[in-house]
Formats: sequence, structure tokens, C-alpha cells
Amino acid sequence: MKQLFTGNEAIARGAYEAGVHFAAAYPGTPSTEILENISNYAEICAEWASNEKVALESVIGASIAGGRAMASMKHVGLNVAADPFFTFAYSGVNGGAVIITADEPGQHSAQNEQDNRNYAKAAKVPMFEPANSQECKDMVVEAYRVSEKFDCPVLIRMTTRVCHGKSIVTLGQREEVEIKDYQKNVKKYCCVPANAKLLRKNLEEKIKNLKEYAEKTPFNFAEENDNTTIGVIASGACYHYAKEAFGENASYLKLGFSFPFPDDMISDFCRKYKKIYVVEENDPLIEEHLLQLGFACHGKDLLPKYGEMTPDVIRKYFLQQEADLIDYRKESVVDRPPALCAGCPHRGFFYELGKHQDVMVSGDIGCYSLGFAKPYNAMDLLICMGGGFSIGHGAQKVFQMRKGETKRVVSVLGDSTFFHSGITSLIDVVYNNSNTVSVILDNRITGMTGHQDNPGTGYNAKGESSAMMDIEKIVRALGISHVRTINPNGLKEVRETLDTFLKLEEPSVVITKWPCALKKFSKEDKEQFAGAFTKKMKVNEEKCIGCKLCMKCGCPATHMDAQKKKMRIDAIQCVGCGVCSQVCPKEAIEWEEA
Repeated sequence: MKQLFTGNEAIARGAYEAGVHFAAAYPGTPSTEILENISNYAEICAEWASNEKVALESVIGASIAGGRAMASMKHVGLNVAADPFFTFAYSGVNGGAVIITADEPGQHSAQNEQDNRNYAKAAKVPMFEPANSQECKDMVVEAYRVSEKFDCPVLIRMTTRVCHGKSIVTLGQREEVEIKDYQKNVKKYCCVPANAKLLRKNLEEKIKNLKEYAEKTPFNFAEENDNTTIGVIASGACYHYAKEAFGENASYLKLGFSFPFPDDMISDFCRKYKKIYVVEENDPLIEEHLLQLGFACHGKDLLPKYGEMTPDVIRKYFLQQEADLIDYRKESVVDRPPALCAGCPHRGFFYELGKHQDVMVSGDIGCYSLGFAKPYNAMDLLICMGGGFSIGHGAQKVFQMRKGETKRVVSVLGDSTFFHSGITSLIDVVYNNSNTVSVILDNRITGMTGHQDNPGTGYNAKGESSAMMDIEKIVRALGISHVRTINPNGLKEVRETLDTFLKLEEPSVVITKWPCALKKFSKEDKEQFAGAFTKKMKVNEEKCIGCKLCMKCGCPATHMDAQKKKMRIDAIQCVGCGVCSQVCPKEAIEWEEA
């Protein structure tokens, strides 16, 4: 049976066919759909974890107990999980363990463009790099065989195009793998220094054996064309990019199992061709290894150091060719920057916060990251997941050291981010007696990655009811007495709360609580937010003076009727949050039943 799958769907199918028992993840583009699809298989226990470190730690436990287990995350998530990742390479596995990292060449939805192939080399963990959906499925199945044969976790490096691109996959049947017996073995699993030193020695022996595997695996192969003097070495999606650019004018060495390197295979290939090109995203790992082996090659010396190595890029920098493009009037193209959705509960809060130009706003990762942009201009910095509170705390401490400095800091993050790593940041604020105003934007869901449940929603990855964490109770339990939960759509309430809390000299937390406008309401939502999204807004033309002040709240549902010089509200987009009506100086925006 064949089916059209994205790479993420194929990874999930591979987990199913490989007999995986347990899977955990934290949502993050472009990896999110892996666990979402795994959760559809009843045979696999699938869980959203509070963060990537916790996901990998639970996978390690499942593996040691004897089950086959998988952790999946976006590339920056492996930074969060790096602590257990490196030591897991030492201890090895009982049941097979696979970690998926979804890298982002081109930075489509991430704050950096790191190359997680470096993690395989640094941690000495074997790595596969699929180029299409069929390889995604097949490599997952093979990765579990490799994991258990060589007693090691296995890393599979995906990239955005592989994650989201679709291709045909030939399906197989699930292998019902028995859970292995667990035997206590402290020398293997208790990584205290005395044991870890021996495990470190064993790790080198594993890498030596894995190098032999790299020479034999069918995922590494040469594709040779007659009468060519050019050899191209590529991994992942770059293999397809290179073939589209060079066609039959080159021969190819595809590295599907790319760490440790198959040195003999690489050497044999390089000796056959006068010119060797290396195509890889993002860092020159293969290129540098070829140079270590003594082979001259071209790679990042000609190609850009960052971004995707698409066929047009390869043609331009390797072949000095550029495709003919349709010409158009570039000045006629209007920029369409990302915007908060109509009815987004973050809008009212940022509208009011943006008026406080005398404060520094420390932001975080989520839909609310757009608070930095116009018309709000309500964010000064954004570095990493969960860092909003602790980064803001550090800034506030330094401001207090300057004589005469009165600048205050407001720190902002979302509900899912709070559970991810914001709690520990808030503990730092409380423990060190910071007077920052910490704001938790609770839109009742993990919004940016596509509405995955989190510990605050009351449901798990399988859609089953679970304990609903109460953010306000957690905050108070940390020792914060100044806590207020507000409706962010009420501008007066937001304004008064900010004004009050900015006067405090002790740690304080504001919780804005209103569901995402796109959220499918749960039973609990219907009870708590009765009447939400049941009305819409309309413009009373007799009152409207066309001042456009309502557009300063940044809602995409509002626009100016150029002929009438009156405002219009798109009834299809509007969900009746009411923020625009509170901004209007003439009360020209009124409620109507949806």
C-alpha cells in the first residue's frame, strides 16, 4: 500500500512500524506534526511534555525500562534537551531510542539557524539524514535496529522542507516488539564519575563499530553517471537540490547515515572525479571532513554560509547560472508582515503596554512575539524560550544600580511557555526579590504551533482529560502575593493593572486570561467563558468620522472605505473582542449579534 505523506507523517508511520511503545515531544515548528500523528496510533503512548528536556528524559526512562521510545523537537529544542542527550550517549539504551531534531535552514519560524549535525559529532551519537518521506519512514525503522545493535541513542536530522514536503511512501506492517526485561545495572545507568569514565571509553568503541556500519548501510550510496568529471556529495534534502541543479552532468554520493562518516566510501568517490562539490545545510561539516581526508573540494567557500541550498542557489554559485524569472514592478508589491489574528487576546494588552514607552519589555517565544511590531512597539528584546522573565530580571537589577535610573521592566510570556521553562525563570525573580512586572498571557492553548494542549488546558496529547494546572495558584505557591488575573480585552482593566503594578517594589504577576480566537472550546472553556465570541462589531457610519484611531489596535478585520472615508469591519474575521470599540473616540463601533 502506498500513501502521500509529509516527512513528519512518515516519521510517525516509521515509529508505528518499528513497534515504538512510547513517544514524547514539545511542539515546535517544523517538528510539531510528528507527535500529533503518533498520537493517532493506539499502540503508542504519546505525550506532550512540558519541555524538550523533560520529553527526552521520559524517553530515556522508557528506553531503560525496555521499551522502544522516541523524542521529537525543533532544532532549538535540542539545546534545552542537551544535558540528558550527551549523557544518554554514554549510558546507551535498553529498548531502542531515537531523537528527532527538525532544523530550520532559512529561519522560517525560529530565532536562529543552528546546525544540529554538530550535536551528533559533539555527543558522539550516530545520525541519519532523510531526504524524502520514504526515507523518513525507512530510516526510523532502521534507526531502532541500529540503536539496539550498537547500544546507543540515534539522532535523525530533519529540515523544514523534508518535514513539510510530501512524497509517496510504501507502507509496511507494524513489528510488535516485545518490551525488553529490565535488569538493574548501576555501572551502565548511574553516570557518576567512576562509572562514566568507563562508559566514555566504551563510547569510542561504539563509534568505531558504527563507522563500519556507515560503510555498508544502503542509506549511503554512490550514483555515478558516465562521462562526467564532477562529483557531488550531499546529505538530506540537498541531495535532491543538487540533482535538480546538476542533472546528469555530475555523479553523486548521498550520505543518508552521515555520522560517523564512511571514510572509505568518501575516499573512493573523491578519487574518481576531478572536481568535488559539497552541498549541505548549514555548516560545512562534510566539507571540513573531506579536507581532513586530504581531498580538495568546493562548498561553503562558494556557497552562502546560511540559508537553504536550493537548486537556484546551487546554480548561481557553483554553475554561474541564473534562471529566467518573470519580471514585475517590485515597487507595486505591498509588504504583508505577520499580524495577530482578529480577536487575538494579546491585542488589548499590547495596545495598552505600548503606551508605556518608558519601560523595557522583555519578550519570549510565541504568537505574542509580534508585540514588538507596529502598531504596538511593545517589546524590546526576545532571546529564547522561557527567558522572558529571567532576562527581564537581570535587566531590572542593572537599572537599579544606576544612580537616578527609574526605568522599569515588564516581562512577558505565554501559558505554554510558562509551563515549558517560565516557572524556573519566575522562581529566579522571586528568590532574588526583583520588582519586575511579570505577565503571563494565558490564551488557554499552545497557539503558535497549531493548538496543542498543555498542562493548563486539562487535556493530554491523546485528547484525554488530565489535571488542569491553575497558573494563578502556581504563581502564589512560588511566594508572590501581588497577583491579578484580568481579561485582556478590557482596556481599562489592563491600563489600571499596569499602572498599579508598575508602582510596586516587590515581585508581581499579571495573568491575562482569555481563549485564543481560533481555539476549539473545551467543556471547561464553555463554562468559564460563556458568551465569548457570540457577538461581532459593526461601524455606525453616522458617528464615524474616519479618524482611523481604531486601526491603531492593529486588528486585520478593520479597514478604511476609501470612497466613503468611513471605517469598515470585516464580519467574517471579527469575533467581537470589543477592543476597537474602546479605542473609538466617537463610540461609532457598536455590538451586534453574531
